[in-house]
Amino acid sequence: PVSSRHIKTLVEAHEDCVNNIRFLDNRLFATCSDDTTIALWDLRKLNSKVCSLHGHASWVKNIEYDTHTRLLVTSGFDGNVITWDTNRFTEEGCPHKKFFHTRYLMRMRLTPDCSKMLISTSSGYLLILHDLDLTQSLEVGSYRILRARRAPLSTGTYIKFISRYQVGGIPFYSSVHILSSEGLSPRNSLEVLTPEIPGERDRGNCITSLQLHPKGWATLLRCSSNMDDQEWTCVYEFQEGAPPRPPVSPRCSLRLTHYIEEANVGRGYIKELCFSPDGRLICSPYGYGVRLLAFDEHCAELVDCMPVRTALLREIRSIYSHSDVVLTSKFSPTHCQFATGCLSGRVALYQPHF
Repeated sequence: PVSSRHIKTLVEAHEDCVNNIRFLDNRLFATCSDDTTIALWDLRKLNSKVCSLHGHASWVKNIEYDTHTRLLVTSGFDGNVITWDTNRFTEEGCPHKKFFHTRYLMRMRLTPDCSKMLISTSSGYLLILHDLDLTQSLEVGSYRILRARRAPLSTGTYIKFISRYQVGGIPFYSSVHILSSEGLSPRNSLEVLTPEIPGERDRGNCITSLQLHPKGWATLLRCSSNMDDQEWTCVYEFQEGAPPRPPVSPRCSLRLTHYIEEANVGRGYIKELCFSPDGRLICSPYGYGVRLLAFDEHCAELVDCMPVRTALLREIRSIYSHSDVVLTSKFSPTHCQFATGCLSGRVALYQPHF
């Protein structure tokens, strides 16, 4: 990553777009694709795949990895989150099972300690699974079932609704929890949230990009308006045990701490933003370039500059080096460097001048 020297090209790695790459350890990595498959690769033998994983029925967009259980976790536009047991892979694949299903699924992330799973949707909802146990599957239906009635999940569990409100005479619930019949929270308790969208009287209709603070303090979202004519980058505090804050809305159980409006260039394309490894900077695609954003002008830690009221993110630097719309950005986890990729396929690497 420092010299940008070309090492290897994996020709025909997939039959369609490659959407995500995830290292599992210092030699194994996984790729997922719009061809509905996931592939495992070994750096020591890149001439062929270790195996191909089949289980999704639509584009696979996201890969996560639980280091505790060594389970690979993938999500796709078929609405499924699937776990794969990489402890027992063969040339034919890995044992797998459907962990969770929901309509309109866009992105899925695990917190750094793998204790929570966050799922964003194109319908503007954010789902949080608390006290995560990936060895258990959740049979949860659509959002209509979650909103409309109490639905049984399995023996001894049920869904409990809280924070009821109405929009245009239609009842909604800002938080949904799965509780055990004994009244104690079980593993995989589910919370359904409707994040506050700046400038929107109604819910934003799409959460396109979802990232987590590297220390698990907050979630970073790219949101679009109902009319798809505005975009925002938003930071929400969501960790348990956080000090109580003034509510920003009666329908919001997340706290919006920082936000900034985006350019909304390249309408309809998903723009992937990211945190720096220390969580002090945000790299956000902005038209034909990117902006480096911070919580204050000193690039302080989030916990050291938590505002009493929602504040604007500070623009530290804007960089325009592409000839097409930038769709993705990523900081290096080990080098003082970040990369951006644009719609025409060009990748650019950046590092500071000292």
